[in-house]
Amino acid sequence: MDALQRIKGWIGSLTEIGLMLLALAIVAALLVGANLPFFGNVTNNIMALVKGLGDAGLVGLITLGVILWLFSGRKVA
Repeated sequence: MDALQRIKGWIGSLTEIGLMLLALAIVAALLVGANLPFFGNVTNNIMALVKGLGDAGLVGLITLGVILWLFSGRKVA
């Protein structure tokens, strides 16, 4: 059972690092420009995701709700 908790902690930590890198990429793209060498074209990718979810109608709204639920309240112990 301890191994499962350790794996969950690693996954949670990696997810938090990924979200922090995403936030850094968004801020850097706003300050420097859209096409950064390391981060790529993050803002256009996010806009394409939002547009795709918006075009999907109710299914896109449900998918967005599930995504937000997955990322909300996740704290690493």
